[in-house]
Amino acid sequence: MADHVAAVCRSCYYQLRQLRSVARSLSAEAVKAVVQAFISSRLDYCNSLLTGLNEGFLRRLQSVQNAAARLVTGTRRCEHITPALQQLHWLPVRQRIQYFRALSGLAPDYLAGDCQLVALSGRRPLRSAERRVYHVPRQNCTFGDRSFAAAGPRTWNELPFSLRDTGLSLTTFKEHLKIYLFSVAF
Repeated sequence: MADHVAAVCRSCYYQLRQLRSVARSLSAEAVKAVVQAFISSRLDYCNSLLTGLNEGFLRRLQSVQNAAARLVTGTRRCEHITPALQQLHWLPVRQRIQYFRALSGLAPDYLAGDCQLVALSGRRPLRSAERRVYHVPRQNCTFGDRSFAAAGPRTWNELPFSLRDTGLSLTTFKEHLKIYLFSVAF
């Protein structure tokens, strides 16, 4: 993981240095779109693999996002970055990882087969069966805790009950999920 995080940070900082000279001649919306295309897409690539990543690596990725937000909003390094992230409505890196893991219900069948609702797992009926809780398999190591079979159901079970409603459309679910994670982050 260290190599992946280092490569992502290196390529993002390179792109930011290239964009900094061009940003003065572009509108604010154009700069935001270019940063979304070049930086956010790199941060989100293989995002689900970053589950359970240690704090040091997350800080490095967050510093890339902070630098991108500073470029878009014109915030100086001595100013706090939280208002800039809120203004751009960007989730911090930790919440971005949770956002993409929570959308894992859209996963292909070979991955979705690893997730079972408690009600369908063949065990005795539990009160949690009506709350759409997934069974989280026990793992013997921390690397196993980062696997999709364990991290996906755990992330889903951590969401509030209102988000786990089956009546929500995909668009509504995405909106409510981002609002929830934004409120948790800030």
